[in-house]
Amino acid sequence: MPAAVPVRPGAGGRLGRVADDTGDGQQRVRAKDALGAYGERVAAAHLVAVGMTVLERNWRCPIGEIDIVARDGDVLVVCEVKTRSSTALGHPLEAVTARKAARLRRLAAAWITERQVHPPDVRIDLVGVLRPARGAADVEHVRGVA
Repeated sequence: MPAAVPVRPGAGGRLGRVADDTGDGQQRVRAKDALGAYGERVAAAHLVAVGMTVLERNWRCPIGEIDIVARDGDVLVVCEVKTRSSTALGHPLEAVTARKAARLRRLAAAWITERQVHPPDVRIDLVGVLRPARGAADVEHVRGVA
């Protein structure tokens, strides 16, 4: 398998909020992207803390993107990260549908083909990150969902 990519935990500071929206939606998109990037940093740090090795982040191909590719012993792990700032729209993990799980399986196969690796096993995990207005993020890691 490829060499590990070092992962630094997030600095822990609050993400800046955009005070001025021009009406074109760009400010909202940037805030959403910042929240997603924060969640991916928290998720990567969590995976390292539980003993996994992060191999790659934000790998893209024509059919989509893998948030985190990791190794758990000899198992290749493809992680989908979902981040929310509240549960108003549901828990972060509720956003992963059967269709998304099927795409993650296809993405895992594409990553394996591109990297020319032959892991003995492949697993799809979900990491949900809930970032409340105050306090630390809540991380939920579900292994082997697809």
